[in-house]
Amino acid sequence: MKPLTSHLVLAADATIDLQMHTTSSDGTWTPEQLIDYLVSEQFGLVAITDHDRVDTATSLQQLAARKQLPVLTAVEMSTSWNGELTDVLCYGFDPEHNELHDLAQDIARRQQENTSEVYENLRKMGHLFLHQHELVALLEKPSAQQPHALVALLKKQGYGTGEPSAGKLLTDAGFFWATNDIAAVVDAAHQSGAVCLIAHPGRGDGFTRYDTHLLDKLRKQVPIDGFEVYYPAHTPEQIVMYREYAKIHCLLISSGSDSHGPEKKPIKYQAELSRNLLERLGIQIK
Repeated sequence: MKPLTSHLVLAADATIDLQMHTTSSDGTWTPEQLIDYLVSEQFGLVAITDHDRVDTATSLQQLAARKQLPVLTAVEMSTSWNGELTDVLCYGFDPEHNELHDLAQDIARRQQENTSEVYENLRKMGHLFLHQHELVALLEKPSAQQPHALVALLKKQGYGTGEPSAGKLLTDAGFFWATNDIAAVVDAAHQSGAVCLIAHPGRGDGFTRYDTHLLDKLRKQVPIDGFEVYYPAHTPEQIVMYREYAKIHCLLISSGSDSHGPEKKPIKYQAELSRNLLERLGIQIK
């Protein structure tokens, strides 16, 4: 199927959003709901970046094509650098043949194994009791949903609503986020014809918060293509810093809301803000 992004021409003020999530990872939008919303709001181009879900790219393209909505092939991959979390956004890979698929599947396998281990440890600690069918249903959820589902189950059974928190109970039971090394993901993205950008580099909140020194250090080790400059949690000062750094080093810039559901809707960024990224992906900005 030929994607609607092929030979796409956008006005500089066309609206885009290049980071969003559905129920295929940890969002509450179904893919159908999100695409219908984006069509109704007349977005010119979007990217749905479900965590480690390379396998859904083709179905998203097909669904969006029926609604005449141009959607970039994209994914947010869970990675680590120097032992800390750093999510990366990969854009422009072939949904049918790419090097990212096996890395994403390995994340799903390892997260499922960890969920099973954490559940068993919580059970031994007397904190969680599930029937077998409930555990099977939990393990069938997308990997990015499983920790949140465990927290919800703990609270439903009366644990983790005070101290210790549900998050602390999970950590004590051995929970960890499964990741791939950032260099391996960037290499796989490049082998797949994609570009790879750091997601929300200034967010913090459990992720590496990058300043210019850390960006210099990372770029000496990993050939990252750019980063998400326009993001709701970034301060005006961070936006200026990242924008200037990208300009000096000829790096790509993305713009994303990180919408996970109707309570945090997509943002209408102008295509001009991410011109260099879009043009690298073959989209013309007039």
